[in-house]
Amino acid sequence: MEMKLKKVLAAAMISLLATTAIVGCGSDKKSADTGKKVQIEYWHVAAESFGGATVKELVADFNKTHPNIEVVEKYNPDMYKGLTQNLQAAMASGKNPDVVQMGYSFLNYAAENFKYTDLNEAFKSAGDENFMKDNYLPNVLQLAQTEDGKQIGLPYSVSVPVLFYNPEIFEKAGLDPKNPPKTWEEVSKAAKQIKDKTGNMGFFMQEYADNWTQQALIESNGGQMLTKVDGKVKAGFDTPESAAAYQVVADMVKNGSGLHATNEEGFQAYLSGKLGMVCTTIGKRANFEKGAKFKVMASPFPAFGNKPTKIPAGGNFLMVFSKDAEKQKAAIEFIKYLESPEALAKWSTGTGYLPPRKGVADDPKGFKKLADENPNIKMALQEMTKVTKWASFPGANGLQAEQLLIDARDIILSGKMSAQDALHQTAEKINKLL
Repeated sequence: MEMKLKKVLAAAMISLLATTAIVGCGSDKKSADTGKKVQIEYWHVAAESFGGATVKELVADFNKTHPNIEVVEKYNPDMYKGLTQNLQAAMASGKNPDVVQMGYSFLNYAAENFKYTDLNEAFKSAGDENFMKDNYLPNVLQLAQTEDGKQIGLPYSVSVPVLFYNPEIFEKAGLDPKNPPKTWEEVSKAAKQIKDKTGNMGFFMQEYADNWTQQALIESNGGQMLTKVDGKVKAGFDTPESAAAYQVVADMVKNGSGLHATNEEGFQAYLSGKLGMVCTTIGKRANFEKGAKFKVMASPFPAFGNKPTKIPAGGNFLMVFSKDAEKQKAAIEFIKYLESPEALAKWSTGTGYLPPRKGVADDPKGFKKLADENPNIKMALQEMTKVTKWASFPGANGLQAEQLLIDARDIILSGKMSAQDALHQTAEKINKLL
C-alpha cells in the first residue's frame, strides 16, 4: 500500500514537473518573443500645426519597416523650454525617454545638467563608427557640440528666421510684392502703410518660449546675446545696439502697425489675410502654404542698413538618453532612419526645416526637386551662409535666465518699459544667476 502510494505520488510529481516545464517553456517563449521587440520613446516639440502629422507618419513607417523595434512618440508643448522641463522631471524619477529633440539654445544646459549617451560611443557600438563624420559637414556637427568639442547630439532640424508676407495685402497697400522690405526701416514703413491703407495689421514677430528671432535682431544690429568676461559667460545684450534693434519692433506695436500677441493669434491673423508680414521660422512654411488662401511669399531676414545679417540656426538636434544597451542600439537605428535622405525629405516637406545631412539638398530624387519648385525653400537655403550658433545660457540656472529674457520681451512690447531699460535690468538679473 505504502509502495503504491509512493508510485502515485512519484507519478503525480513527474506529471506536475512536466506541466511546469511546459508552462515554463511557454512563458519563456512568450518573454523571448516580447523581448525581441524593443520599445523606445521619442520626445519632440512638433505640434499638429508644426510637423506633428509628419512625426506620426515617420514613426509609423519606421515601426512598419523595423518589426523588432517599437517607437512611441510623445509631443511636448511649450517648445524646447517645456520639453527640457519635462525631461528634467522624467530623469529625476528614472523614467527618461530614449531619443529627444533638443533645441540648439539648450545645448549648454543639456550638456551640463543631463546624463546623456555619448553618441560617438553609441554609433561605434551599433557598428557604424563613422556615420556622423561621413555624412555631415564639420560646421553642421558643431551645432550640437559644446565649446570643448563634446558631440552631445546630432543636428536634425535646421531653420532660419524669414519674413513671410501676403502679396495681396501688399498690392492693396500700394507695395510691390516682388520687392519686399530688405531692411528694418523698410519693414517699419511697410507695416505703417499696410495699417493706414488697408486697416490690416502690418507686422508680427513670433513669440515662442525662446529668444531666437530676438537674437537675430540684436546680433544683426551689431549687438550680442552673450559675452565672456574673465572666462565667465555674461549677458551681452545690455548695449545701445541691442536696445535699438529691439525698439524697432516695440515702436511698431506702439504705433498700432505691429502685433503683440500669442503665436496662435499672430499666425492665424496671417493665414486669414488680416496681417501683412510675419517674421518667423522657415519651419512654418508647409503649414502656411497649406493653410493660407493666398500665395505665401517669403524673403530673407531684414538687415539693419548695410550691416551684415547674423541669424542663429534654429531647430533641434537629436540626443540619446537610453541606459539599456538594447534600447541604445534601437535608438541609433531610429536616428539613422530619421536622418536618412528619404525621411529628411519627408520631414522638410511636412515642415519647412532644412536638411542638415550632406547632399540631401542636392538629391534629385528628394529635396532638390522640392527646392527647385518652391522659391521659398530656395531662398531659405541661400540664407544658410549667414547662420551662427543659437546662444545658450550655461549653468544650472540656464532655464531661468532664458525665461527672464522672454519676460523682458513682454515688458518691452507691451510698452511698460523702454528696450534699453528692460534689457539693462534683465542683464543684471541674469548675470547674478550665471
